[in-house]
Amino acid sequence: MTELVAGVDGGGSKTRVILGNSVGEIIGETTGAGSATAPGRTDESSKIIADLVRQAVADSGMGDVRPVSVVCGVSGAGRVNIQRAMTAALDDLEVADEVTVVGDGEIAFYDAFGRGPGVLLVSGTGSIAHGRGPSGQEARCGGWGIFVGDEGSGRWIGRRALAVVAAAADGREPPTDLTGAVLTAAQINEPTDLIPWAIAASGRELAALAPVVLNTAANGDARANAIVSMAVEELVLHVRTLAMKLFGDERAHVPVALAGGLMLRGSLLRKRLEQRLKSAVPGAQVKSGDVAPARGAMKWAADSRVTAQI
Repeated sequence: MTELVAGVDGGGSKTRVILGNSVGEIIGETTGAGSATAPGRTDESSKIIADLVRQAVADSGMGDVRPVSVVCGVSGAGRVNIQRAMTAALDDLEVADEVTVVGDGEIAFYDAFGRGPGVLLVSGTGSIAHGRGPSGQEARCGGWGIFVGDEGSGRWIGRRALAVVAAAADGREPPTDLTGAVLTAAQINEPTDLIPWAIAASGRELAALAPVVLNTAANGDARANAIVSMAVEELVLHVRTLAMKLFGDERAHVPVALAGGLMLRGSLLRKRLEQRLKSAVPGAQVKSGDVAPARGAMKWAADSRVTAQI
């Protein structure tokens, strides 16, 4: 009988499950509700994940076969106490013979580099960089969240766009095309309406302003381009910091992978980031392929079976 493994990418807006065999070949996948977790929410998140893993198995025609290993990378599960609570909950739900719960950045890193060295930069709703040096030393940079950090992320870009629109409305800055673009995106009529809108806005709603800024910048607006330039500098600093900490020098050979909704191939932010890395981190070698966290989790689960059998 084929041994099944599964990889889970548990995000805030959706959860993706990839089912594979013990050598890491993809058998099937499914997507469902978000399973990002937090203290007090681990049981709810675990139930969503367990149901989706079972659905992926059923959809693949494998009947009621239980995976031998499941690796779950879950947003909000970066702390050990959360990981332990979710592991216990998933064990109780009998989702697999062996369950591993880690942060979502770790499975993205595994897809990009496996157990090798590199720097993964993520810019989506939030931002963070994970790194592993040639000696195996690991470190992270950023990821301090919406109230403290998230520099260069969608939320960060959205907040700066709001500030620019406010300044332009006051006359502290020249008029900008961001005003009309942001008001349209927020579905409001006047700049003053941004105050209650911003207070009520979720992180995802703020991040949804980032594509508006990027599009306005591509159309030549000076202030939107300034925001993009600031975002690039902040993200480059994440990579440079880890390059120096883990590789000893920004001129050393540093494999770099880019992930997150703002780092899609062909995006304006990614293009400018790759160009800036050439001078700020001369040793950076950017991988061209896409990073799929759920695939990384599945490969991790498959590799853990191989290691256990050696």
